[in-house]
Amino acid sequence: MTGLMDVAGNDSTQMLWLIVIFAMASLLHGISGLGVTLVTTTALASMYPLPHAIVLVIFPSLLLNAMTWLAGGGRTIWQNFIYYGRRYWLLALTSLLGSIVGAKLLLWIDSAYILLLLAAVIGFYVISSLLGKQVRLPDTKPVLIMVGFSAGVVGGATNAMSTILMMYLLSASNDKHTIAKVGNMCYFLGKIAQIIVLREPIMALSSGEWQLIAVLSVLSVATLLVGIRLRRYLPQARFRQLILVILTVLGIRVGWQGIAAFF
Repeated sequence: MTGLMDVAGNDSTQMLWLIVIFAMASLLHGISGLGVTLVTTTALASMYPLPHAIVLVIFPSLLLNAMTWLAGGGRTIWQNFIYYGRRYWLLALTSLLGSIVGAKLLLWIDSAYILLLLAAVIGFYVISSLLGKQVRLPDTKPVLIMVGFSAGVVGGATNAMSTILMMYLLSASNDKHTIAKVGNMCYFLGKIAQIIVLREPIMALSSGEWQLIAVLSVLSVATLLVGIRLRRYLPQARFRQLILVILTVLGIRVGWQGIAAFF
């Protein structure tokens, strides 16, 4: 347990904050199929350098993305893999390629620029949600390729793939289960790309950090399952409003970090 507290900056309040953020984000993810990666990355980016925050989030997110993509929906795990893979393979492939490029940006570009990009993406997402507007894109192959690649680049660099990907998925399907599963298939591949590119920082994690990742992974899976059960009963709008408030606060903080890095 000492290792966990060391990772959290020897501050029990900060550790409690991480637990609350991961629990709420995973609960929302279970209800809506979205939320865990963007919310948790933004929270951790206010405590750690962005590349390190992304490394810490990879494995809990990977588990949740795989579960949301492959479990449930009236099909077996293998049937979900084949069904969504066959229909959306091009979107998945382009997002994977984009994620590799985006993850490399973490190693090539000053993180201040990426923090500002993350803040801008969050701002766009929050403002669009508050205005009740959903930006929909034409459901064509060129648009699919462009969206998949650009979402992958943004996702690989900032873990904010969902804000771009949702624009296309909302145009391609009206089924919330399809949107959630296809989105998580792309998020999952994005995490694989990050693991490949960021393998050296991952291998350099301390034992205390691996303990933190393990605890947050178990917590995330548990609250995801609760969220999935609540999906049919609980008003999704309430949770979205709460997440928007959290994202607004965290986005402002991350944006300020990016601006401050230039001075």
